[in-house]
Amino acid sequence: MSTPTYDVVAIGNAIVDILATATDDFITEIGVAKGSMQLMFSSEEADALYAKMGPGREVSGGSAANTVAGVAALGGKTGFLGQVAADQLGDVFAHDIRAAGVHFDTPARAGEPTTGRCLIFVTPDGQRTMNTFLGAGQFLPASAIDRGMIADAAILYLEGYLWDPEEPRAAMRAAIDTARGAGRKVAFTLSDVFCISRHGDDFRQLIADGLIDILFANESELTALAETDEFDAALAKIAAQVPTLVVTRGADGACAIQGGTRATVPAEPIARVVDTTGAGDLFASGFLHGQAQGRDLETSLKLGAICAAEIISHVGARPVVDLKALADRLG
Repeated sequence: MSTPTYDVVAIGNAIVDILATATDDFITEIGVAKGSMQLMFSSEEADALYAKMGPGREVSGGSAANTVAGVAALGGKTGFLGQVAADQLGDVFAHDIRAAGVHFDTPARAGEPTTGRCLIFVTPDGQRTMNTFLGAGQFLPASAIDRGMIADAAILYLEGYLWDPEEPRAAMRAAIDTARGAGRKVAFTLSDVFCISRHGDDFRQLIADGLIDILFANESELTALAETDEFDAALAKIAAQVPTLVVTRGADGACAIQGGTRATVPAEPIARVVDTTGAGDLFASGFLHGQAQGRDLETSLKLGAICAAEIISHVGARPVVDLKALADRLG
């Protein structure tokens, strides 16, 4: 097996995040659950909610895209596969992710729907309420998958958010086959409890078939996947089924189990939580970078905690300081 050119190549939703501050009363007024993520199913619905937003800022986002941008910021070599439309937001996404040092050359899609967008309302306590229109991202075809790049990556990283539409699901299955055929590792993030409620059986089958090497979950996702309310029981059940299980626990830090070895790290202290958008995405950046560099389980978790702490200290899901300098303190 050849030495990989890329550390991590990801497949995910190509989305432009539009972030604005909001009050708790506003979240109640628009009728969504604070701190949740809900889908919008038309550009008209997205436009109507956008009209109600206060002043915002645009930055390319999407869960897996955020993760590979974080790996790139740590000094890793990364690529991203995701579908944008041939429109202004598609240009914003492509520019931002390339400027972050991520290889991205998926051809833009002509016509409707528009590039995906996520309208994010950040309340004073740092909680983010996300309203997502997936747009063109739902139409990533298997033909757009760069099999050569996937075979040349140490780790293929997939996001559960993209499992819903048929075309990207087929594309991700093809990518898994390519990665495994090349002897590479496959990492998967469960993304959200609602993804498990819709596709839990699919995810469990991927695990049962031995197709997932590294699984990321938070506490709620883990218990939903394991179909139990008891955290320790869920941890034991799923850890027995995947080579590496990584579980984030918010302010309580994170743990991982790999080959029977368990490691736990606390959350990195920060002065104030400003915006939790992308915390899990950037935790995955640190962990995956550590694993791609051959670091041990605890060091990989610490890298994840450092990246997550940086991202929740400001608005937005892309780092604003030198992540590599922060990570270098681990030696």
